[in-house]
Amino acid sequence: MKTIRRLPAVILIMLIAIAPASMAEENKAGLFINLTTDDTWAAAKAIFFAHEKVLKSGHKPVAIWLNVRGIYLADRKRASHVHGLMREQDASIQDMLTAFMKDGGIVIACGACSQAAGLKKEDFIEGVQMGNPDLVFSLLFDPNVKTLSW
Repeated sequence: MKTIRRLPAVILIMLIAIAPASMAEENKAGLFINLTTDDTWAAAKAIFFAHEKVLKSGHKPVAIWLNVRGIYLADRKRASHVHGLMREQDASIQDMLTAFMKDGGIVIACGACSQAAGLKKEDFIEGVQMGNPDLVFSLLFDPNVKTLSW
């Protein structure tokens, strides 16, 4: 009889314990990375983190905003050095960005920075979006997206 009376309490405790875990899965915040450098070592770390650690963990959306000198990273004519973790895979920065986008990541080139560098949309690797205030602001000011500068 004691077991039967305790059953509702046990079920309630189990539901309380399970609820936060399931809510955490549903509410994984997105990430907006502000990448301002064309230093391939720093960029490789930022892209690897965004792709392998954040996007592949189920966080969405995950975006990398290439601005200032960072826009050069997506220039299809500019070869990049292969660093550290990516050396074994022989993956360039452009390869990393392409794989990130293939898996659902968003890469945005700052429109003003692109213009200042003399780059147009056709100069970038496939899939890179040209930035504009509506696109950038929709991610940057989304309360469910965290921002990180690299």
